[in-house]
Amino acid sequence: MWPTAREGRLLEAVPRTMLNATLSPVSGEAGDEPHEISSSAAMVADAISGRTATNVTARMRAAGGWRALRRGIALGLVAVLASFALSACGSAPGRAPGTASVVSAPVRNAHTRLGAIGYRVVGSGPPLVLIMGYAGTMEVWDPRLVHALALHNRVVMFDNSGVGRTQPLPGELTATLTIDAMADQTSALIDTLGLGRPDVLGWSMGGMIAQALAVLHPAQVRRLVLCATFPGTGAVVPSQAAIRAGSLFPANQVNAYDAFTAAISEYPAAPAPSAATKTAQAGAVTDWWDGTDAAGRKIARISVPTLIADGTADQLDPVANDHALARLIPGARLVLYPDAGHGFLFQEGTRFASLVESFLTGHPGS
Repeated sequence: MWPTAREGRLLEAVPRTMLNATLSPVSGEAGDEPHEISSSAAMVADAISGRTATNVTARMRAAGGWRALRRGIALGLVAVLASFALSACGSAPGRAPGTASVVSAPVRNAHTRLGAIGYRVVGSGPPLVLIMGYAGTMEVWDPRLVHALALHNRVVMFDNSGVGRTQPLPGELTATLTIDAMADQTSALIDTLGLGRPDVLGWSMGGMIAQALAVLHPAQVRRLVLCATFPGTGAVVPSQAAIRAGSLFPANQVNAYDAFTAAISEYPAAPAPSAATKTAQAGAVTDWWDGTDAAGRKIARISVPTLIADGTADQLDPVANDHALARLIPGARLVLYPDAGHGFLFQEGTRFASLVESFLTGHPGS
């Protein structure tokens, strides 16, 4: 079910101009380089976003149909990833340098305490676990980004519950799947592979799972990277117009879009998620957005070093959520990429991989 036009207007995010005023450049000219947010600026932006989220919530709940609307919006996000996967089918681009080791890495099965999980491993070094977003297979990870991360890390990417080659968790059968349950399944994979205390990077819904993992299994997370994701204490959700547009990249980034679809087309075909999996994940995301997920309400307890990153033009995850996360997680660092959207980590892959590496090694970097 899609939200009505009136409901979409009520869910519009904080105006970009209000939030851009809080940004201070890390280096280079404004508009060209990623921006790091000062703690005071983050508090101002969070206050703005908090008022907006509270007012929207009250108005929507008064109108009724709140949860159904949220679930409809969550289901709409599936179409975004699906559109990229479908557009990549049948492409025959030249392979990007270095990506052969990524796309040709065999899919393995880990037999964990919570069922079989499909995964790939690329590179060597300290373990880095990548957690994919809503209804996406691990073949949505841009192999150029994975290759860059694998230069210094043993990168482990896998399919979430019921996606690709991973066994569904019991909650999928009754549409009671939770973010916490998927975090437990991630924990089971870490145990089975003997990764100890890896670094963890989550994108979109994967960022929610990463937060829950850090709350529920803190001994299994060394450092945390949260990409274009939402706080579990109540979030500003994307508007109807943003869902209809359904783009990971701003309209003026056609080359980035083309490069991304060409890159992911290099992977072998993967099984598409079932309707039941999409519905179950939609429910899990809705609970997180509503602030009713158990671990989501406790993200202020996260104590590991945390990097939060997004694009300033992210229409699928309003930037107000990044500011809220930065305030909630003690000591978190927030970096925003100008003129980049929900897929900022693919659009700005080289710079983002460099940022991640400097963060994981504990060295200051931009």
